[in-house]
Amino acid sequence: MKNRQLLLYPAALAGMLLAGCSSSTTTTTDETSAATTTTGTAETNMGRGLDLANLDTTVNPCEDFYQYANGGWVKNNPIPASESRWGSFNELAEKNNAVLRELLTEAASNTTSTKGSPAQLVGDFYAAGMDSVAVNKAGITPIKPELDRIAAIKNADDLVKTVADLKTKGVSGYFSMYVTQDDKISTQYALWATQGGLGLPDRDYYLKDDARSKTIRTEYLTHLQNMFKLLGDDAATAQKKAKTVMDIETRLAKASRTRVELRDPYANYNKTTVQEFAKQNPNLKITQLLTGMGAQSSKEIIVGQPAFFKELSNMLKSIPVTDWKTYTQWHLARTSAPYLSQEFVQENFNFYGKVLNGAKEMQPRWKRVLRTTDDAIGEALGQLYVQKTFSPQAKQKALEMVNNLQEAFKEHVAELDWMSDETKKRALEKLDAFAVKIGYPDKWEQYKDLQVDRNAYAANVMRASQFAFKKNIGKIGQPIDRTEWFMSPPTVNAYYNPSMNEIVFPAGILQPPFFDPNADDAVNYGGMGAVIGHELTHGFDDQGAKYDFAGNLKDWWTKEDLEKFNARASMVDQQYSGYTVLDNLHVNGKLTMGENIADIGGLNIAYTALQKALKDKNPGLIAGFTPEQRFFLAWAQIWRVNMRDEAQNQQILTDPHAPGRFRTNGPVSNMPQFYEAFDCDQGDKMFKAQDSRVKIW
Repeated sequence: MKNRQLLLYPAALAGMLLAGCSSSTTTTTDETSAATTTTGTAETNMGRGLDLANLDTTVNPCEDFYQYANGGWVKNNPIPASESRWGSFNELAEKNNAVLRELLTEAASNTTSTKGSPAQLVGDFYAAGMDSVAVNKAGITPIKPELDRIAAIKNADDLVKTVADLKTKGVSGYFSMYVTQDDKISTQYALWATQGGLGLPDRDYYLKDDARSKTIRTEYLTHLQNMFKLLGDDAATAQKKAKTVMDIETRLAKASRTRVELRDPYANYNKTTVQEFAKQNPNLKITQLLTGMGAQSSKEIIVGQPAFFKELSNMLKSIPVTDWKTYTQWHLARTSAPYLSQEFVQENFNFYGKVLNGAKEMQPRWKRVLRTTDDAIGEALGQLYVQKTFSPQAKQKALEMVNNLQEAFKEHVAELDWMSDETKKRALEKLDAFAVKIGYPDKWEQYKDLQVDRNAYAANVMRASQFAFKKNIGKIGQPIDRTEWFMSPPTVNAYYNPSMNEIVFPAGILQPPFFDPNADDAVNYGGMGAVIGHELTHGFDDQGAKYDFAGNLKDWWTKEDLEKFNARASMVDQQYSGYTVLDNLHVNGKLTMGENIADIGGLNIAYTALQKALKDKNPGLIAGFTPEQRFFLAWAQIWRVNMRDEAQNQQILTDPHAPGRFRTNGPVSNMPQFYEAFDCDQGDKMFKAQDSRVKIW
């Protein structure tokens, strides 16, 4: 689905951090690593959520604040073998994992739960996944009907019918098609078609000529060959098929837009009639395709990348059906591999886990199955999780923080010296219209008619995909459901949805060290407060600012104000593009611009909100640190992380979030409040001259 949600943390981890996953097919947390959060006395920590042992006091905070705040933690927390990265998000996910495992084990052991209840659904789903004997015995059988259907394809019509059927079952390949809000008419759902069809994380993996990219392509070819062998092909056939897949995906990659180009909502909004789309792309057979997907009632379609679909249509004519059958086989195997027998799981991990992300060993089965359960029926699992972990008092406290942050944001807007009163009025109108979702949905998904079998793991996954697809396509012509969530409650993340103009904070992230109802205000505002400020600011970053108060893609700025905003945004680009990762690899300032603007704005807004809270209650020094110092230390601890080079390389190429070091140092280096808190002055590395500091919101 089109990523309409602007996330707090990398998309590779976004919805899956309850199980610490670092790729769509790779698991990355370890049960033996413990979180560093402590609740001891002031002699050993700075109140709930901050631990003195995490600091590196040999470093001047004004030279490298990230190292000062996190150096002790970085040194003492090596990456577990099953991980590609390890940080505060993983630590919190690890705590959530322990709770979820207990809930799932209990549910799985109870075979008398009411059919259709959350306990029955998650219990049977988890039990099926944990039965490795049955899964291994089944081998390739769960996808045999789909493989047989692919093998029976004789012509283009058969191919389209098969692709349509596989799309309803969650199988990747070709393109993406889904229903979500119309960017320019947010009160209506629309059918979208966007680029896709790649087995590697991004187009650049196919096109870049550096040594690492070439190595990955070589390893990918080997992986393709191995997967085809597992499907039953001999070595020569597997080699030929692997080249076929690589050739098709490389052409698709060349026709795909870059990650930076995909950030322009106007360029990626191309509305047309289904009839006109069919004329422009005759070989896609769109009418047959939509009928097979159950979307035949849609008369219009929003095309994200027209050139991609033009090329795909040409390819469907020029490439033999036999080659498309091979490509379709691969994407069925790729999508299904994590849920099949051990040889498929291992081969899948060998490439997506080891080669792409650098993990040394596979995560234990219970974590992989836990993650899949959340993917498939997250709101059923979420009901059990919330009952166990998230009190009404915690929800109320979090809501109070959101209200405080919104008030602080309003003050910032009112005081802006670069924005006209006309645009300020519209900005405040949008801020007032924000919807806030805390913890869990008001209306739970019931999963009516979803069949979950204790003896059919891969089938359960496919049926859950069909359920989700049918629900999504069924939105065509329906009123907008503003109660819907796009993350499950246990998720360690948050998001802003521009079309809904809403900020969403699952219960999974509203836990220490990010948020603790009983913690010091400075720690809460530097942690969760800055997270809330981050999501609020997403409504006014270089993408979010293109949407009005009702969630419509619409110009609401004066020409002069927009020019001033863009000038400040270009300073953000320049600052972050100057950060170097892995020798000569730089942060992509344009790709990460929205997240960087949100970090800078969110931290400034949270600081203002803290100052308001301190007027009523100022505890003064704790362990020798002022509230302001504790605030910035809490911010830094959110982004502490150790990452393998492979994972960091992938993040720089594909993810709109900068690495943790720069998410820490980047925003604070623009804040005179930070200089004052730690006595930074001209000549210090973190100090920036006033005319080079970024201040937007």
